[in-house]
Amino acid sequence: MRVFFKLIKNLIFFAIIACALYFAYEFFQENNFMDYTKNISKKDITEFKRDNQIKYSDKRSFKISSPEFNDAMITKKVTLKKNKPYRVSCMVKTENVESENDKSGSGAHISIDGQTIRSIAVKGTTDWQKIELIFNSKNKEELAIGVRLGGYEGECKGTAWFSDIKIEQGVADESNEWKFACFMYNNTDVNINNENVKIQVSDAEVSDIRNTIRRFEDVCETLSQGKMKAKCDFYNIDTPLSKLSYDEEFGYYVGPEDVENDIKNTINQNNYDHIFIIVKLGNDKFMNTIQINDWIGLGSMDYYGIGFSNIRLPNDSKSYVYKYDSRINEFPEEVFLHEFLHSLERNSKEYGYEIPQLHDYQQYGYKEEALIGQKKWYTDYMNCEINSGDSKIGLPKEIYTLKPAKNSDFEYASELKNIFD
Repeated sequence: MRVFFKLIKNLIFFAIIACALYFAYEFFQENNFMDYTKNISKKDITEFKRDNQIKYSDKRSFKISSPEFNDAMITKKVTLKKNKPYRVSCMVKTENVESENDKSGSGAHISIDGQTIRSIAVKGTTDWQKIELIFNSKNKEELAIGVRLGGYEGECKGTAWFSDIKIEQGVADESNEWKFACFMYNNTDVNINNENVKIQVSDAEVSDIRNTIRRFEDVCETLSQGKMKAKCDFYNIDTPLSKLSYDEEFGYYVGPEDVENDIKNTINQNNYDHIFIIVKLGNDKFMNTIQINDWIGLGSMDYYGIGFSNIRLPNDSKSYVYKYDSRINEFPEEVFLHEFLHSLERNSKEYGYEIPQLHDYQQYGYKEEALIGQKKWYTDYMNCEINSGDSKIGLPKEIYTLKPAKNSDFEYASELKNIFD
């Protein structure tokens, strides 16, 4: 009998040890982020877990839960090859995800630490869905890539689960042919300082812009001396422009999040390299109602890694900004070219090239000319023919084949194995 009780006692002891080991193992697995970095805006708010209950497949999901507004991210450093297109994808599920503002850029999404490029951001309560981040590594050989609840454009609260994260390397399109999507809003209907502003584009303005876009196609090839070609697709949007972004320096403008719902299907179904948004923000009646701080075009923005520019129609219906006239304006496509060059300027710097600022033409002896604006400056800028001491500077010729990463780059994709396991 004593032997029996001793055996039972030993079994109980080993059962307790087994349970302790099991719970210790589960605790370890639930909190195992050894290869990952947790980035948070505010401490002691967000909980990070490796969830074995709510998951998309047999792998534990990454759970980020914030009961209060916060910006929280889990990242892992990934070794990459320079100048290669990459696609990061995962499954995401959300519960009561709410943003502190209505910006589309905040929510549950894939992100790169230190960069604004991201996937779409998911809000609300949703079942599992796939999201993707497409980017070019440019001159980087290592990036911290991860999943995020929050964003640069606003903090979030709620819970998000991320599962089956993977990364693929694509094959870059190295042609010098650029595809442009030109979206023209026929109507503007916004509320500014409790005043409703309704503005309609005229048929004459549509015609002028179409002619200017055709000239832009030609001038890209001629001014670059054949280093690039441009193909523009024109889209009229009948849905009124109802949202505007605001900046202290520029006043009101159109941000990517303001028009995403109107352009995303077109962009997703094609492989565009640059986006122009053409809008009218004033007329003879509403001359100064919408505050515009001295801009007719704004560039250097991006829509999921694709260059994104604003082209503003002038308030004055008699303006010749986008009209060719040998006595007044022989270079109406200048605004389109200027804003596109801002994207090439930005790309060049991100690829590690040292180039002059696009706005520094006077510093190098160039000037604004009556009929052709800064055409001579653009020509030398695009061909690396600006005199600077004993050397020539400007855009590198390689920049014309370094286009944004897009879906067509992944027809023959290869997955990087065991990166996010």
